[in-house]
Amino acid sequence: MNTTAYCDRCPARARVRAALPAGELHFCNHHIREHRDRLLEAGAQLITLPGRPAPIAEKPHLRDLAA
Repeated sequence: MNTTAYCDRCPARARVRAALPAGELHFCNHHIREHRDRLLEAGAQLITLPGRPAPIAEKPHLRDLAA
């Protein structure tokens, strides 16, 4: 069974799953950086997918460098 998830915004592999009351969304590193704050405001739980390094968006000391 192939468990590879892809970003819901582009064809890149997903790095993070955003669990929301209405369902789940998957994001690549680029798109989680873009949407992270709004997702957290909406009550999303951000989960790094297994086997993937933590995205830059989850490393506060690197976040400013990525912008």
